[in-house]
Amino acid sequence: MRLENKVAIVTGAGRGLGRGIALRLAAEGAKVVAADMEPAAETVSLIEAAGGTASAFKVNVTNQEEIKSMVRFAIDTYGTLDIMVNNAGINRDGMLHKMPVENWNLVIDVDLTGTFYGTQEAIKYMREKGYGRVINISSGSWLGNIGQANYAAAKAGVVGLTKTAARENARKGITCNAICPGFIETDMTLKLKEVNDGAAWDSMMKRIPAGYAGKPSDVGNMVAFLASDEASYITSEVINVGGGMIV
Repeated sequence: MRLENKVAIVTGAGRGLGRGIALRLAAEGAKVVAADMEPAAETVSLIEAAGGTASAFKVNVTNQEEIKSMVRFAIDTYGTLDIMVNNAGINRDGMLHKMPVENWNLVIDVDLTGTFYGTQEAIKYMREKGYGRVINISSGSWLGNIGQANYAAAKAGVVGLTKTAARENARKGITCNAICPGFIETDMTLKLKEVNDGAAWDSMMKRIPAGYAGKPSDVGNMVAFLASDEASYITSEVINVGGGMIV
């Protein structure tokens, strides 16, 4: 129970990676605000069924006023905010020379600007408190990936944002780190098993030195560690959770 009496917000917590993170934080004793575009009722139910404490909050991370309301909700409901996990993200893949500007703007707005809003609003409160943990979910694609110019640019921006926030707030007792998940089993990635009788999935497995896809809990484990006091001297780091795929 490393996070007992801590309060966490996790965006994009309705399913997939975000749900895995929320469940792991709750298992460590944190009270969790599970935020998503649609109410994350199932995530909250799973946490409560396991004896944890959680609340759902509907939020569009591209709307700064809604982010402000989300942070205020956490503080009003649970008395404080200790951990901010900016996980919400989307992808709209396509080759650079064919990419509609709408798909560029949408991914930048959600994945980068949404992370900026969440980081900024959490840090405003954490600076006054003199304590906080900000954990931003980037991606191995920040290094560049074919067909992901928008996503790679957004996730590279998340890395730069995280490192800057870390430098600016370290003396205020706030750590800021980024996690880069590799190939993780989610509803989206599992669809590859249906492509060419699983050939697409098998091809991905060959790219992973560990030989298998990660699970949301693998990322949740790293988030829980970075959120704990055990990681109090770790900040400005970019940590890969990808079975060796990200180099």
